Amino acid sequence: MKIFVEWQDQFNRWQRYGYYHSDLSAYSVANNRARSTGKRHRLITEDHSLLDIIEAN
Repeated sequence: MKIFVEWQDQFNRWQRYGYYHSDLSAYSVANNRARSTGKRHRLITEDHSLLDIIEAN
């Protein structure tokens, strides 16, 4: 199963960053990237179901 990491740009559109086969690695990449960039990230599956939304703190 592929898990896609996407980030939200300044126009509230989701841009794809990459995909991972492990949910743990996808979450850690999205979490670290959300902290470093200050942008919202989300994890979705191949069938476009939402797994998680990560916001910068």
